[in-house]
Amino acid sequence: MRILGRRAEAAAVDRLLSDARAGRSAALVVRGEAGIGKTALLEHAGDVAAGWGFRVDRATAAESEMQFAFAGLHQLCATALERAGALPEPQRMALGVAFGQAAGPAPDRFLVGLAVLNLLAEVAEEQPLLCLMDDVQWLDEASAHVLGFVARRVGAEHLALVFAIRDDDGRDIPSPLIGLPELRLDGLAEPEARTLLASGVPAPLDENVRERIVAEARGNPLALLEPPGNGHSAWFAGGFERPDALDVPRRIEESFRRRAHGLPAHTQLLLLVAAAEPTGQATVLWHAASRLGIAREAVTPAQDAGLVEIDTQVRFRHPLVRSAVYQAARGDDRRRAHQALAEATDPDVDPDRRAWHRAQAVLGTDEDVAAELVRSASRAHARGGVAAAAALLEQAAALTPEPAVRAARALDAAQAKHEAGASQAATGLLAVAAAGPLDVLGRGRLKLLRAQVEFHTTRGSEGAGMLLDAARTLAPLDPELARDTYLQALEASFHAGRLGGDWTMAAVAGAARAAPVASSPTRPVDLLLDGLTTMFTHGYEASVPTLRRALDTLRGGVSVEGPGEGVGLDEGSRRRLWLACQVAATLWDDDAVYVLADLDARLAREAGALSRLPAALNALSSVLVLTGDLGRAAELVAEESAIRSATGAPPLPNARLILSAWQGRQAETTALHATMVAEATGRGEGATLGLADVAMAALHNGLGNYGEALAAASAPVERGELTFASIALPELVEAGVHAGEPGRADAALEQLRARAQASSTAWGLGLYARSRALLSTGPDAEEHYREAIDQLGRSRMATHVARAHLVYGEWLRREGRRQDAREQLRTAHEMLTGMGVDAFAARAARELGATGEHPRRRTEKPTDDLTAQELHVARLVATGATSREVAAQLFLSPRTVEAHLRAIFRKLAITSRRELRGLPLT
Repeated sequence: MRILGRRAEAAAVDRLLSDARAGRSAALVVRGEAGIGKTALLEHAGDVAAGWGFRVDRATAAESEMQFAFAGLHQLCATALERAGALPEPQRMALGVAFGQAAGPAPDRFLVGLAVLNLLAEVAEEQPLLCLMDDVQWLDEASAHVLGFVARRVGAEHLALVFAIRDDDGRDIPSPLIGLPELRLDGLAEPEARTLLASGVPAPLDENVRERIVAEARGNPLALLEPPGNGHSAWFAGGFERPDALDVPRRIEESFRRRAHGLPAHTQLLLLVAAAEPTGQATVLWHAASRLGIAREAVTPAQDAGLVEIDTQVRFRHPLVRSAVYQAARGDDRRRAHQALAEATDPDVDPDRRAWHRAQAVLGTDEDVAAELVRSASRAHARGGVAAAAALLEQAAALTPEPAVRAARALDAAQAKHEAGASQAATGLLAVAAAGPLDVLGRGRLKLLRAQVEFHTTRGSEGAGMLLDAARTLAPLDPELARDTYLQALEASFHAGRLGGDWTMAAVAGAARAAPVASSPTRPVDLLLDGLTTMFTHGYEASVPTLRRALDTLRGGVSVEGPGEGVGLDEGSRRRLWLACQVAATLWDDDAVYVLADLDARLAREAGALSRLPAALNALSSVLVLTGDLGRAAELVAEESAIRSATGAPPLPNARLILSAWQGRQAETTALHATMVAEATGRGEGATLGLADVAMAALHNGLGNYGEALAAASAPVERGELTFASIALPELVEAGVHAGEPGRADAALEQLRARAQASSTAWGLGLYARSRALLSTGPDAEEHYREAIDQLGRSRMATHVARAHLVYGEWLRREGRRQDAREQLRTAHEMLTGMGVDAFAARAARELGATGEHPRRRTEKPTDDLTAQELHVARLVATGATSREVAAQLFLSPRTVEAHLRAIFRKLAITSRRELRGLPLT
């Protein structure tokens, strides 16, 4: 009867379990209104799984535990923690810190996710595992993120996860679980509904009443069972009760409320204490009950009424019983219950839950309790529970009696809310903080946080101006924070770019000249601030020395000129690696842009920072395209996309656009470009428009569409955009020459000359020589072509080396030197074809054909059949990495890596890792 009328739903669960038993892991979200049968379907899944030899781990989220970071996750993993010793050290530490079992820096929640994934995989290695989580709508945010990540990363394990979510009353699915396979439970059909109703009716039921109950229940099983079993006698006599039009969940809760209301007073109070105690520990319940003078016998009427069962654990018949009991209680009774629970909770074992209970017991304000909540928030933050810390700080602020302290705590809570991604909630707390009084530094921090929230939520032009205002306020109070804020304003203006209105980088740089003088030793952020300010106030050439020092300092932690030791990579410096990569590209510093992009990705990977890793991979893959390693770039794009899918974040299109453009895929690139431009324009991200322009310029120069290339390259140059002007200049020269616009090409060449000579890098000087050759004739042109090949050959930028050979060969053919042209064009074609730069390769092939030589076709390689992720796995395994090591790097489970390896062996017709090491995997 438990799954009456649920054949299709039960079959779906059975298929999930069958797949997991066969090593095809998956997850399922069961959705539906209260009482619709979600819990019954989970029980069916557990019964079937147990019969098939599964280990079944269960957990139920509690509304009262939503403020406790990783509470639901700890409940689910509690029995599996005995296997934590098999995890790699970083994962084991992350899990220990998250669960409050070890001290250490706050772990990235996705490193915790990888630890949980591998922990569950370890358990499933020994015995197929089913994880059941009920009432997920009340899951704490940290647990939801981790479980969403795990659900998206399971692959070849013998593991199934089923989440049940109540989605009525306007509740939303936790965002980390959106996009997972769903099973929606609707009401039972009328025949099954009548059968279920008959099973629960203790007496004859009037036919009209029966039909009305069936109609109003709309197939909800609990609505069918509860009213007859607990209904008014009038229902059995013809039904003259009030026709209240309550929806099913409210009707069910009201049914439980009436049942509890008829119990003795001490029994009702005991039920309230049980409802207010989220862990279900009977020992805590009885200790609290004794403080309220409630005897254990008081539970008997509640058990007889079928509302609760208590042995070593407290189990309500249905989550709605807990909700109904708690909501029906008077405020003073709730406070008594929480006070008793606070007194029953050991402050040494569970100080945070004790603090929370104490807070619920307060009427008005209480500084002692508020201070205890602040300490709990600090512990939650240290475990990586930023959302929990924010909630605790928010409550602490509400309980704080002294206005100045309340304002400061509200500001701290707003900061934590912002860090947790709850910007709207942060805005509300900022209003509380603004009511003050705040000290001068507090007002500066308030301005800064308001600006950061504005920039985070809109990416629009207002962010830069607000950050400047905050920086001015902070300047006399905290010079280092003020300088950081000025740099944030410059970064905000870079993001806004051509859509930033009055707040251009030049305008912000002019304002940043008022920044306090940097202290010694100079930090990388200070050098970046001074260098960028100089670039937009005194010109490119003047900024190069300072910006080069910033790049050198970040790259190697080398000593800076003047007093002071070498500067290491503190957290502030790590946050600026992305901006430093933009600066390196602006200076055509090929070594710095590669090293810093790779460093950013490695640091994010080593820290398990999946919130930061996708952007770092995106930047590194863009650099790899220019170095000619398009295969590895494609692997990182695939990895970035997989991680973003696992974490529920939208993919970053930047690297995909650049990769597609250099591959010469016109239709794909055009479609990506249109989507990117529309979305970036809507968000006010002008920097993305600059990147889109340079990608399209490269595409069209490769295809020979020189008019389109000229138009695309012109905007970044004319606007003097950071990064994109430097990248676009050589594209503009080449397009202008071939499009019959020598005047525009000459003007771009002059800018290119000044920048290249100032930066004095092989990449920059090589691009200048190549561009100069295009505008030269006779021996001068040949000299510049050869210089371009020599200079670019000493840089990492292999794509530009190949293009230098291409344009040199094109010039030689036009000069009638067919044999010399063939040599250069052949080299260009082989390089471009090998890299996968297909449009430029096709251009080289056409030119080679015009000399009378047919270019050789690209030889197909066995690795061509591998997916980007399979190739990535193959390369790592070929270096000698174990499956566990590969899994840790790619945020997979070892079994999933093994599944990839089986596919790789099949496609490459090999049988061992040793054979894999002997294959060319480029």
